[in-house]
Amino acid sequence: MTESARILFCVTGGIAAYKVCEVISTLAKLGVQGLDTHLTGSRVEVRAIVTDGAQRFITPLTIATLCRHPAYTDRDFWQADRGRPLHIELGEWADLIVIAPLTANTLAKLAYGLADNLLTNTVLASTCPILLAPAMNTDMWEQVTVQRNWQMVNELDRYHAIAPGAGLLACDRLGTGRMAEPQHVVSHIRSLLHTQGDRDLVGQRVLISAGGTREAIDPVRFIGNPATGKMGVALAQAAAHRGATVTLVCGPTMIDLDVPGVHRVQVVSADEMRSALHDRFAMTDWLIMAAAVADVRPAQCHITKLAKSDLPANLPLTDVPDLVAELATHKQPHQRIIGFAAQTGDIVTPAQQKLQRKGLDAIVANPVDRAGAGFGSDTNEAVFIDAQGQQTPLPSASKLILAHRILDQVQALPVTQPAAANPGEP
Repeated sequence: MTESARILFCVTGGIAAYKVCEVISTLAKLGVQGLDTHLTGSRVEVRAIVTDGAQRFITPLTIATLCRHPAYTDRDFWQADRGRPLHIELGEWADLIVIAPLTANTLAKLAYGLADNLLTNTVLASTCPILLAPAMNTDMWEQVTVQRNWQMVNELDRYHAIAPGAGLLACDRLGTGRMAEPQHVVSHIRSLLHTQGDRDLVGQRVLISAGGTREAIDPVRFIGNPATGKMGVALAQAAAHRGATVTLVCGPTMIDLDVPGVHRVQVVSADEMRSALHDRFAMTDWLIMAAAVADVRPAQCHITKLAKSDLPANLPLTDVPDLVAELATHKQPHQRIIGFAAQTGDIVTPAQQKLQRKGLDAIVANPVDRAGAGFGSDTNEAVFIDAQGQQTPLPSASKLILAHRILDQVQALPVTQPAAANPGEP
């Protein structure tokens, strides 16, 4: 990633323009602070184009205030006293263009290469990646012509898309057409700044486990752990942004699992996760086992709630099968299996032992006893260890950026058949 990330927002005429304010504000604040912990130290510069249609929903002054820079309009485009043409300057300046909300009208112009305003001229004068976030009425979105145009732009390498979601629209229609939520737009922007628009995982099928599992004692009590699923969700986001077909199998969590472009399967217990992973493993190219699966469970699960007085003083336990080691015994030559080891103290030695014992291609060792790392945090750090014993430190970063660094390391792994694992060992 470059030391300065330059993002050009293009706001078109739709009620969802208000959502863009949160996205721009988030990124612009990072630029003002000068230290962007979410973008691994890069400064962020934000500029914006506001179309005539957009000005019916939001003012250039609002956007300019959030950007900390004047917003550009078509009035600026047609000024005769400028030096170089504005659309050329902006097209060359931008590292990334974000068009949100994207209207059906602007979508059609992009599909056919039309240029009749500042926005569309700037697009043609640029070569950087472009992120599209459409928003419109359901009937408009489902029109054959709109879907044709949408397909046309998605076939072009420089366009990256966040398809609209479903829900209650501003027109009181319940259906597809809602612009992606701001947090998903920000995440995709962060990914594109890391990858510079490279879709290096197109054609890869990635299966990711996330979160913890719960092993029931009775209907209201369980054995569990503090895993939130944030790291696994970040891995799913990063892989999807890079073009992979992603399935996320996640245990109970309070975080948002509605990740655009990711198929999710929600489970509760280790047995449910085991079944979900086994059902999908044969059709998988990469398995990334980020879940914190229970090691033990109660020997008996009571079907009714136990009274406090009936709780056993000593709870009999039984082992939970080692899911990743089991799957490693079925590994095909084209597949890669990446494990995780959440450790305290020395994180490398036990991770290396797990790597060899379980028959993995690599393992990610991360500390859970350091501030800003491990369960529940928004940032993380790790050491990536491959089957040959090579260690690559991954310094502290947001979990999304760390996820990209992990995927970079997995991408560089040789495709090998590791030694058979012993699924009976924890």
